[in-house]
Amino acid sequence: MRPHHSKFVIILFALIVAIVGCKNEATDTSNTTEEASNDVAKEQGQAFIEGDVSTPNVLQIAMNSPDHTTLVAAVKAADLENALVNAGPLMVFAPTNAAFEALPAGTVEDLLKPENKQKLARILKHHVTAGNYDKDFLKNFKKLGQADDTNTTVEVKGDDVFVGGAKIIASIKAGNGIVHVVDKVILPSSE
Repeated sequence: MRPHHSKFVIILFALIVAIVGCKNEATDTSNTTEEASNDVAKEQGQAFIEGDVSTPNVLQIAMNSPDHTTLVAAVKAADLENALVNAGPLMVFAPTNAAFEALPAGTVEDLLKPENKQKLARILKHHVTAGNYDKDFLKNFKKLGQADDTNTTVEVKGDDVFVGGAKIIASIKAGNGIVHVVDKVILPSSE
């Protein structure tokens, strides 16, 4: 074999090995790629973008609270994550886990079923209103227009503020509004 042909054969052999190696590598990762794309499909949108220095939004506050795991599960079941991270401002009245536990037995489990997604979304939207008002400023209101296109009452008893019968027990400023922690689930009047 001439030297020129032997170089050609070596280069051709190297290319074939490289191509076969790349093809095998792509085949080996197909399951991993498919699993990763399924995970990405479930968690798309603004709700899943994390910032290192930004003030947490209302959803991130709830997700980082051990007292709001039921609320977060309900928000996810209703596919409302992205609604809670928009620019707002939003006021979210966030029932604690204890507030959900106070509902009649089986209520939460029933609402989390896929066939009840719209009903759950309506109840959750009844806990959200436009604005960024602290507890003291809310004392100036008699009613609030909720995201489910209904109104809920605001009552003041001494220093306490009740929204839809739920007492505000804490308030946390968010990057896109405020989270008012409440002691009851606020149900729309028809629920």
